[in-house]
Amino acid sequence: MTTTSAAPHCQNHDCCISHALESAQTICQDKNIRLTPIRQRIFELIWSNHKAVGAYELLAVLQLEDPKAKPVTIYRALDFLLDAGLIHKVASLNAFIGCSHPETAHNSVLLICDLCHDAKEVEAQTIYEAICEIGKNNAFQPQQLTLELHGICDECK
Repeated sequence: MTTTSAAPHCQNHDCCISHALESAQTICQDKNIRLTPIRQRIFELIWSNHKAVGAYELLAVLQLEDPKAKPVTIYRALDFLLDAGLIHKVASLNAFIGCSHPETAHNSVLLICDLCHDAKEVEAQTIYEAICEIGKNNAFQPQQLTLELHGICDECK
């Protein structure tokens, strides 16, 4: 496995955000979909650090900027960002992180610290292949697979 994200040890988080936003704009343009200002703002909030962030945490921050913001605003933006492949859902936390390389199709595992909630995306193609083979050998067609590994990061040890 190789690391595909700078988290949690990135040296300049502004570069992470800048690269993520640049990639998102290019991807949306290539797919002919619109990264509206609210979608972009939610994306930026998700990328504001490497921690998994929940919808209501996003709403709380957004309401500081726009008191009229509603949960539906957040959920619509999250659905768009997920569908565009720009973010990942951390199902076990009901939260979201930015995708570290949305330009290419990939299979990854999310490493999640149970103490600080930092999340790191790591390439895991061989693991996915092995799991799909298990399904195939048991006459089972996987439809969705999300791999999350919980533990304690080096920073929290």
